[in-house]
Amino acid sequence: MSSETQPVPRSGDQRGQQRSDFGGDEEHGAAVHALPPLPYSVNALEPVISAKTLTFHYEKHHKGYVDKLNALVGGSPLAELTLEALILRTAGVHEQAEIFNNAAQVWNHTFFWHCLSPQVEGSMPSTLQKRIKESFGDVGAFKREFANAAIEQFGSGWAWLVVDGGNLRVMKTSNADGPLAVHLRPLLTLDVWEHAYYLDYQNRRPDYVHAVIDRLLNWEFAALNLG
Repeated sequence: MSSETQPVPRSGDQRGQQRSDFGGDEEHGAAVHALPPLPYSVNALEPVISAKTLTFHYEKHHKGYVDKLNALVGGSPLAELTLEALILRTAGVHEQAEIFNNAAQVWNHTFFWHCLSPQVEGSMPSTLQKRIKESFGDVGAFKREFANAAIEQFGSGWAWLVVDGGNLRVMKTSNADGPLAVHLRPLLTLDVWEHAYYLDYQNRRPDYVHAVIDRLLNWEFAALNLG
């Protein structure tokens, strides 16, 4: 991925599609899926997220999911699917749970990096602000609900802002689960796995959540994802 903001791919019926740029591609060598570059430098999110945390998160955890996924699907028919289609194909299939978990975590992390921006400037795009007000009453109410979902998620997981029918809503998911598998369109996410914040905040998840929401959320990216 380039450093430019890109909208999320649609999560419709992608079972027959080839790999997409959002999830990595074959141009990076023999690997089926490649680790996309970060859309900013590793120190760009400081002081909210330290360079040490981002380096470990990206180079160890995100890359670890990519490497494991390639080992699982390489040489099989599943290697011909996009990352999104692979998630849809394996969601809820017990025998393919390991493939789903790693594919979903690759996608979730790639999406998450773009939900953050070191340069959150100006007001929220009017299109997004209008939809948030229609669904939550005002931006402050959305931020509180989003923060509560992230803080209250038990154990590892994610908080999401999604399009559900004609409305926006907040949801939280455990482990690798996300909205793609249930055909909802994500606009934003916040990673609350401990490796996302523990080096900087230890057990103070609420401090991490509020800092990210107040200082790093990429509203332009969320607006683009509205379509």
